[in-house]
Amino acid sequence: MSNSNYTPPFAVTAESISLVAEISAQMERYAIRMEQEDRLRLRKANRIKTIHSSLAIEGNTLSEDEVRDIIDGKNVVAPLRQIQEVKNAIKTYEMFPTLDAFNEKDLLRAHKVMMQALVEDAGRYRRGGVGVFGNSGLVHLAPPPDQVPPLMADLFAWLRRSKDHLLIRSCVFHYEFEFIHPFIDGNGRMGRLWQSLILTKLHPLFAHLPVENMVYANQQQYYDAITMSTNAGESGPFIEFMLREIHKTLKAHQGAALTNGGENVGINDGINVGINVGTSAEKRILTFMANAPAATAVQIAEALGLSSRQVERIIASLKQNGLIRRIGPNKGGHWEVISI
Repeated sequence: MSNSNYTPPFAVTAESISLVAEISAQMERYAIRMEQEDRLRLRKANRIKTIHSSLAIEGNTLSEDEVRDIIDGKNVVAPLRQIQEVKNAIKTYEMFPTLDAFNEKDLLRAHKVMMQALVEDAGRYRRGGVGVFGNSGLVHLAPPPDQVPPLMADLFAWLRRSKDHLLIRSCVFHYEFEFIHPFIDGNGRMGRLWQSLILTKLHPLFAHLPVENMVYANQQQYYDAITMSTNAGESGPFIEFMLREIHKTLKAHQGAALTNGGENVGINDGINVGINVGTSAEKRILTFMANAPAATAVQIAEALGLSSRQVERIIASLKQNGLIRRIGPNKGGHWEVISI
């Protein structure tokens, strides 16, 4: 029987609170990065990394290049199951804009696509017992199958009801999902996908941030954090681990520019705006606006290491001289660079 007032056990440490604040501060800078000229190529590169990493964790041996070839419709010589896993993952991530992170039926719908032709019960909760095995044997015995539907209903009810920060909720959901292990197969890739989906409710940029890639790079620590939380009887250690990795990933990917023939110079902790050292502040601001038209004056100032007052003064001068114009309102509009 479902308990609509159920709250998963978790403790939020001082470090987790600090990480939430730091991640929030980094998000807009990453969002600016995703609006630069190479954004479509960057998003595709991140999607390839995401699919490759999430499946590699589950034992898929295809390389990033082979995943790219499958996405591009090229023939790849590999075990049919591994190719099917990649094709299913591509289709599932393409569903991202249509999935509601708070809707349990959408989770089942996504699992059906993710595990199509791989398991008989694709899109349905398991009807048998499952365990998680490590090098030393059984690591975790999941709850019995008759408990799965009410446990998942409780988890989604909490996710919708909770007033905790979405960063915290996404981590708690991810841990509880893996603890319940609701499906006969595909629990790891679905848990990671669903955390990313929950995070898109906080900011759309998380649809393009390879969270799965950072888990792949830290697989042992990921499993250790799950084990520590299970031993502690609450998901605090897992929350802290995931927040630390999200923060690290955000910082690492802010300035991951793809080469386009021009000289890119990192400005202020990795935001690349394709400018040369020594150019005037006006030129730097114009170039930044051309690459990130939705950026605010405050964001421009922070990214270029200038004062807000200096940026506002230069923007006023650029507008007066007909070099830029504002399209739309201050909030929600964007800059149009007429001449650099």
